Amino acid sequence: MPDLLLELRSEEIPARLQRKAAGDLKKLVTDALVEAGLSYEGAREYWTPRRLTLDIRGLTARSADVREERKGPRTDANEKAIEGFLRGAGLASISEAQVQSDPKKGDFYIAVISKPGRNAEDIIAGIMPAIIRDFPWPKPMRWGKASAQPGSLRWVRPLQSITCLFGTEHEETTVIPFEVGGIVASNVTYGHRFHAPDAITVKRFDDYVASLEKAKVILDGERRKDIILHDARDVAFANGLELVEDEGLLEEVSGLVEWPQVLMGSFEEDYLSIPSEIIRLTIKTNQKCFVTRPVGGDTLSNKFILVSNIEASDGGKEIIHGNGKVVRARLSDALHFWKRDQGNLPDLETLEASAKKFSLDLKKPLDQRMAKLDSLNVTFHAKLGTQGERVERIRAMAAKVAFPAGADYKLVDRAVVLAKADLRTEAVGEFPELQGVMGRKYAALQGEDAVVSTAIEEHYKPQGPSDQLPQDKVAITVALADKLDTLIGFWAVDEKPTGSKDPFALRRAALGVIRIILERGVHLTLLPRIVSHMGRIDMDIGNTVDADDMSRQLDLLSFFHDRLKVYLRDQGARHDLIDAVLTPETDDLRMVARRVEALTAFITSEDGKNLLAGTKRAVQLLAAEEKKGTVVADGVSEALLKLDAERELFAAITTASAEATDAVSKEDFRSAMAALSKLRAPVDRFFDDVLVNDPDAAIRANRLALLRLIREATGTVADFSKIAG
Repeated sequence: MPDLLLELRSEEIPARLQRKAAGDLKKLVTDALVEAGLSYEGAREYWTPRRLTLDIRGLTARSADVREERKGPRTDANEKAIEGFLRGAGLASISEAQVQSDPKKGDFYIAVISKPGRNAEDIIAGIMPAIIRDFPWPKPMRWGKASAQPGSLRWVRPLQSITCLFGTEHEETTVIPFEVGGIVASNVTYGHRFHAPDAITVKRFDDYVASLEKAKVILDGERRKDIILHDARDVAFANGLELVEDEGLLEEVSGLVEWPQVLMGSFEEDYLSIPSEIIRLTIKTNQKCFVTRPVGGDTLSNKFILVSNIEASDGGKEIIHGNGKVVRARLSDALHFWKRDQGNLPDLETLEASAKKFSLDLKKPLDQRMAKLDSLNVTFHAKLGTQGERVERIRAMAAKVAFPAGADYKLVDRAVVLAKADLRTEAVGEFPELQGVMGRKYAALQGEDAVVSTAIEEHYKPQGPSDQLPQDKVAITVALADKLDTLIGFWAVDEKPTGSKDPFALRRAALGVIRIILERGVHLTLLPRIVSHMGRIDMDIGNTVDADDMSRQLDLLSFFHDRLKVYLRDQGARHDLIDAVLTPETDDLRMVARRVEALTAFITSEDGKNLLAGTKRAVQLLAAEEKKGTVVADGVSEALLKLDAERELFAAITTASAEATDAVSKEDFRSAMAALSKLRAPVDRFFDDVLVNDPDAAIRANRLALLRLIREATGTVADFSKIAG
């Protein structure tokens, strides 16, 4: 079966777009081929800074013939209906249609449409121009002289050539001729722009890859990454160092070079007085270089790894020299930022009001930055006010969280008022990724308590499902207060996520709250805090307090429930067990998780399975009678318990309910389940020996009240009616 080789070669494609663009090309082409009636055995995409390549193997040479019967209107239908049928079926006149009879519906028209199969070459030539013209680049542009003409090709960078070859492994391949933007597909490509600028004629994928490699182009992006990583490790090791690995930077650098050459540069050791995080980001952001450190060490060395796209005749000396000059200039700037952030601001007299508001010490540099952040009225969000107002709200929330989290409030408050101060430092202004990290460093330098410094950095955590959680109770408190203020604030101004859009990362914030509460064991009820904090925000921003407030508050609680369900299901919990313990008003998420855990263990036991069956039978029977309006006694009268089985069940429920309620109050859900398990035998015997719907109305009402006791007893831990099985 034939194969297809497609290459779209252009000027430099931004590294961040290459992998996705290659995947898009693969999907667009293969989907179009399948839709046209072709099949294939396998397809793989490739990318370099200057080309997107697609290798499709085992493509069928021709699409199958298609015969389709399209049903039309009855033969006595009006003229317009018949005309519409003819247009849809592509028939010139009704004489080209067939008539079929239906004993019930009468005679109606049928159009038999036969479509002969097409050669794969014709299909490919037909689909490719539209795919290339409509390719989903984020910001495509028109290029060159042709850009002045209407309808000219839009591409991420100027498209330079198209290679498109079709054929079997052993036969001569053919060029599939099509034209896009004045470029005609051919069997010619080009290698490295400096080392091998001459044209290369190719036949099929294998010789295409080999020819490119001879022309100093490694097509496989994963192989380029592997070469860079291993060569960088080797160069570092040869110099008594180890590479500080960075997967994101490795991905980016592999998209900047077609022929990777790994070299080592250096800078003056004086710059090592700058925090490692700043050095690493400076070198990474400005020069796309890796840093190194002594083997097993925590601090960096003054050597860095760079990746060139040129195999230089001087061994890379000039390239190293040029990169070194830029690195040193950027590190000089970074050192300047680092030193200035530790000095006094020039306008301290203007910061006194802000300092008083937040109990700040203007003799301390980080305190000055917080006062400056407040005095400048730096906007947090157009509808939610300034950063200073936000910090005041976080302080208020932290006061409500510190006790449940077991944290020292004075330390919590100090951490909160300094948590956002580094937003006004020059280091964070240059590298926003360092917010929190720099705050911790500057706090430590001015003698803050270690837990305060740590909380400034860790209050942003977790920033994803696999990110670490804050460790210390002070950091836990500040992290919860920060995330809760964010969520409640955006709900207050109706800026909640919609569909796949979540511009303020509120789903991530909610998951962070859930993970901290569950994994750090914080006993925190959410609804009172949501209600009071939303009321404060409404007053701050001038929202009208009305009947919709409770709706917004419960809607946010429901949002937490949805995130909690996702989290627990990811942990292996059954969705029906989660639903069984979760009510619309449930706001103690830790208790939900513990109930689900206990219920999971119980419901898989033999006693649990049998009690579930008996309980569901009782609840369903009771619900059916309640729906019919059957009288259910307000309470169980022992005098009306005529049979041993119902007297035994009443005694068992009385005991089990008391034990379960006591266990729940102690948060001992396993003991609560164990207490309920004692109902298994009495419930089974009750349904074996007792007719609930007794002819005597009083006895029937009493027995239904007994069933209600079963529902209430099991309801202390879960709604058994929602459990499958």
